[in-house]
Amino acid sequence: MDFTSILFYVFATVLVLASLRVITAPNPVQAALFLVLAFFQAGGIWMLLKAEFLSIVLVLVYVGAVMVLFLFVVMMLDINIVKMREGFWGFLPLAALVGGVIVLEMASVLWRSFGLSGATVPEAASMIGTTKALGLLIYTKYIYAFEIAAAVLLVAIIAAVALTLRKRKDIKYFDPADAVRVKRNDRLRIVKMAAVNNRPVETKEAP
Repeated sequence: MDFTSILFYVFATVLVLASLRVITAPNPVQAALFLVLAFFQAGGIWMLLKAEFLSIVLVLVYVGAVMVLFLFVVMMLDINIVKMREGFWGFLPLAALVGGVIVLEMASVLWRSFGLSGATVPEAASMIGTTKALGLLIYTKYIYAFEIAAAVLLVAIIAAVALTLRKRKDIKYFDPADAVRVKRNDRLRIVKMAAVNNRPVETKEAP
């Protein structure tokens, strides 16, 4: 077994353990941090497969942007963890069934791939990790899918910001739109009033 195979098994083992901790961690912040660890391990596996661009994109985009956004949203939503985990065991059979189906599907795909040991790799597939090949495919053949993915991410960012602007009783809240539309006359009104002298009148007693 060479050094590359050892690195693959190390990355794969940590990736599986971190993925399990994502769904079993009691705290959502801890689950998000374990997901960050899983992304790093997946990036290492991509690097071993000589897909350097995909590895760097996985780390920069998902870890540096998406997961940071997830952490901010989780910390600002103030989730009731006890109430959220009340129905955990009730949904466990359904979750186990779905997970088993996914494992069987992935196993069938991998078994078929390893079974084709004598097949030759196409020339285009050997260059899938290069930036030039990916750029040509994304901006020519998959341009519409790329634009749709960008629109979905934009909607997700807007939804995350909208969730943080919800009304709560324990904080002071104002509508930013009302603050923008405010006018000078709405804040200050000048009223002219007659002068009033409240000083007592001094009287002199007769001698």
